[in-house]
Amino acid sequence: RFSPYEWRLLSYADDPHHHSLHHTGSPGQAPSVLANDFSISNSLWFALGAFMQQGCDISPRSISGRIVGSVWWFFTLILISSYTANLAAFLTVERMVAPINSPEDLASQTEVQYGTLYHGSTWDFFRRSQITLYSKMWEFMNSRKHVFVRTYDEGIQRVRTSKGKYALLIESPKNDYTNEREPCDTMKVGRNFDSKGFGVATPLGSPLREVVNLAVLSLIENGELTKLLNRWWYDRTECRHDNKQDASRNELSLSNVAGIFYILIGGLILAMGVALMEFCYKSHSEATRAKIPLSDAMKAKARLTIGG
Repeated sequence: RFSPYEWRLLSYADDPHHHSLHHTGSPGQAPSVLANDFSISNSLWFALGAFMQQGCDISPRSISGRIVGSVWWFFTLILISSYTANLAAFLTVERMVAPINSPEDLASQTEVQYGTLYHGSTWDFFRRSQITLYSKMWEFMNSRKHVFVRTYDEGIQRVRTSKGKYALLIESPKNDYTNEREPCDTMKVGRNFDSKGFGVATPLGSPLREVVNLAVLSLIENGELTKLLNRWWYDRTECRHDNKQDASRNELSLSNVAGIFYILIGGLILAMGVALMEFCYKSHSEATRAKIPLSDAMKAKARLTIGG
């Protein structure tokens, strides 16, 4: 609207409700008035039509207006394309992410088989459990003897070669340690089933029993066990600590599309500069033609721009 090249002559025959601002031509001709298609409502409609990729029945005539329109079209194209691509990737990842996140998920399906170390502590936990969920899982495993493994290494290798169709139920220390070692292709899913402790066996009646108990309690109270856990499990990890499940479902943040906002701002600044040059050039031409001071011509153009 600021650019004088955006205005056009409108005949009174086309718009009888306007009062004449400039009357040119012979007395027999119909008076005319300057009009601009890009009113506030039309400008918003133009922006919305471009954003929805539907187009609009009006188009800018001035160079500055075309710069603004072109930058806005480019902005909407990149923004919508980025959103569409991110949405498609998100929906794809949703289908790819394993739906197993808890014991309930394991027990409610049969596609992913699961087992544990044969005659291990976890095996014995499921065998003795009176909880309905764990009893159901035990019945599933016990009816499919092939899901049990003889060694941890055998079970871990089976997980790696099953392509997501086998889950190994093992103690959390072994689970966490394995997940921190190369090739970093395993992960812990869901919560722990139960809580149990590890002990140091001594002969019956041995005086070492009390000494070991007090030493272990002291290590727990002063945090030494936690330090040892972090030292040997996590501080010496061979894997990155990114959340493998959440990392593939990151949302499209503002920083990912910041570049197109910079282009939009730069384009608007450029368009404002061009519009200012057009305004000055047209005002100078009008002042030369009408033989009036340049300041008066610029004031007249400014009043026309603001008042419409």
